This record gives sequence, C-alpha cells and structure tokens, in this order.
Amino acid sequence: MAGKNIILEKSLEFALEIIEYAEILEAQRKYVISNQLLKSGTSIGANINEAQSCESRADFIHKLKIAAKEAQETSFWLTLCNKANTYPSNLSLQEKLEEIQRLLSSIISSTKRNS
Repeated sequence: MAGKNIILEKSLEFALEIIEYAEILEAQRKYVISNQLLKSGTSIGANINEAQSCESRADFIHKLKIAAKEAQETSFWLTLCNKANTYPSNLSLQEKLEEIQRLLSSIISSTKRNS
C-alpha cells in the first residue's frame, strides 16, 4: 500500500473548510466574495488531484502551478475577509493555506530539479 499523499489530503480538508466558510459568508449575504472564495479555494485541490494522473512531468508541474495560482487568489480573498470589519474572520484557513502553498512550492521545485 502506498503512503499517504499529504498534499492531496490537506487540499481536500482545506476545500471542505472553504465550503463551510463560504456557507457562513452566504448566510451573511456576502455572496460575491463567498462565490470567489468557493471557486478558488476548491480549485486548489481539484488541480492537485488532476495532477496525480498527468501524462508527463511537465504536465504535472503545470497542474501544480495552476493550483499554486488558485492558492494565491484564495489567499487574497481570505486576507480581504480577515481585514474587512463587516466580514467574519477565519485566520486558521489562512494558516492552512500557507502550509499548502509551502508544500506546493516544495513539490514543484523538487520535481523540476529531478527532471
């Protein structure tokens, strides 16, 4: 049995938490930011998942770079929510996202070095 895929697990857990946070935002009628956050926050894991069945190392790196871009966008929306006085703050999501971003960066770098 293969070992756990930490980045897959963390991105799935993060996506589930983003869904919950987006629902909180929707309940407070923060629809635009909720939708943006839901799209970018769940796209991270979707791209990481898609990278697992890529046909080449270059394609794998490309998918992970897309995930990294989605993570950067998600970071923007979370920062906006955390700084806006009328939005509920969620600093733990930002911390979890930063860990995912570090993992993505590390995987992309090591994959490039080993190609």
